[in-house]
Amino acid sequence: MSPTPLARRLRLGLPRRMFSQVLLMQVAIAAGVAVLATGLFLAPLSDQLDDQAMRRALAIAQTTAAEPQFAESVVNTPARADGPVQREAERIREATRAEYVVVMDTRGVRWSHPTRAEIGRTVSTDPGQALAGHEVMEIDDGTLGRTARGKVPLRDGDGDIVGAVSVGIAYDSVRARLIHAIPGLLAYAGGALAVGALAAWFISRRVQRQTRDLAFSDISALLAEREAMLHGIREGVVALDRTGRIRLLNDEARRLLGIGDEAVGRSLDEALGAGRTTDVLAGRVTGTDLLTVRGQRVLVANRMPTDDGGAVATLRDRTELEQLGRELDSTRGLIDALRAQDHEHANRMHTLLGLLELEMYDDAMEFIGEVVGDHRATAEEVTEKIRDPLLAALLVGKATVAAERGVALVVSPRTRLPDRLIDPRGIVTIVGNLVDNALDAVAGTPHARVEVELRAEGRAVALTVHDTGPGIPAEQRELIFTDGWTTKERPAHRGRGIGLSLVRRLAERQGGSADVGEADGGGAQFTVVLPEALAEPPLEPALSGPSHESTVDEESR
Repeated sequence: MSPTPLARRLRLGLPRRMFSQVLLMQVAIAAGVAVLATGLFLAPLSDQLDDQAMRRALAIAQTTAAEPQFAESVVNTPARADGPVQREAERIREATRAEYVVVMDTRGVRWSHPTRAEIGRTVSTDPGQALAGHEVMEIDDGTLGRTARGKVPLRDGDGDIVGAVSVGIAYDSVRARLIHAIPGLLAYAGGALAVGALAAWFISRRVQRQTRDLAFSDISALLAEREAMLHGIREGVVALDRTGRIRLLNDEARRLLGIGDEAVGRSLDEALGAGRTTDVLAGRVTGTDLLTVRGQRVLVANRMPTDDGGAVATLRDRTELEQLGRELDSTRGLIDALRAQDHEHANRMHTLLGLLELEMYDDAMEFIGEVVGDHRATAEEVTEKIRDPLLAALLVGKATVAAERGVALVVSPRTRLPDRLIDPRGIVTIVGNLVDNALDAVAGTPHARVEVELRAEGRAVALTVHDTGPGIPAEQRELIFTDGWTTKERPAHRGRGIGLSLVRRLAERQGGSADVGEADGGGAQFTVVLPEALAEPPLEPALSGPSHESTVDEESR
């Protein structure tokens, strides 16, 4: 085995797992807060103890100065080690446990001191403020070391200053109180740190469960991969929260649904409006590979709930596939019709061959004329009434398919449609869907018939398709225009329930309408009105003056 590189073995840093990193950071924060709180508590505590010691010293000095015998003794007796001032001052010092109680005259000469040899000497610190009538609190160094001091003026019965009293508290006792408080304070800080560490552990465990024990780098990589995947795939993805509001849309979903970033954070009803697409994405319609129509697009939707109560819906564009499926159906119908025509053509050829062999030439010519004339008459009848080539070709082809299925497909004598369609492909889609549905409805019934009528009224086009089928019950006449609603068996290559929905949407897109009712004599009658389907007719050029005059002259001659 190869030895581990030294840099790798010596590498120090945070652990990779999020649980460990969060726990370590929270414990570090709790420890930092505990240390900071302890420091912030100790700093004012030291100042508080100093202030208490100075105030205690000042109170003892004030009480001592209030005794009248001290002023009288300072004025009337000399400073002696066994004098009354020394005896009374020592009594007070011992009773209050002060470091010293010093009484001095106006010159600063001591009349009392714990060290008898210092009596009669001048004090080591300046008594000027106290002799000037001010009370003083301070911490200073003297003959007995560092003390917390209080100094007050000493007054006689008339209120005149005859000296001063200075009382000191040993600073070591103040420091001892501070040091004595530290263990208890640290115990409280340790307890708080332990509680914080325990809370941090519980929080980290919760984070571990919610993040599936991933490292921060893994989460960052997953987010980057998710963004790349969502914006790179050719399927629309819509993520919803537990309240049904949109929280994520990828680029394909925006394109398919026709919405933008402003939809994020809004409910489906607000972003998309009412309709089947909203019901499918919201889960009000259940199932897999649900078909829906959004605008001109045929979509296949699937919805999967998530653990947090939300859901993720995927959308696939089936528009082109649906069109190919319909073209496949039309192609199969044409193939069946051509196969039947081939069989019929063979019979006709055999008949023609027999007539020729029997030398019945006149009958053979009449037979050929009849066959050719029927097909030519059908094509001429359609193209005479419908001038748009795409729509005329569609109806000629549908007539052939209808004849093979035993259905008479006729164009109404009132049909008149000029070659000025703005969107011929859209009308071809509408007519093709309605004719296909009518043929399905009447196929196999006696005297089956489908009639198509197209009329131009100004710029509007009115389309009527009625059949001799069983008709549509009144309670289902609105349902048949719903995405995915059908009573037919679903073919393998595509879904059902889309054709009539597309018919209505194409009509409404042009400001029109699509309705169904009962035809005269039974059957269903579909009516589609397209108000702006035709372009304005071209203006006829007016006759010029000179040419008109020349014509008149020619006629007069």
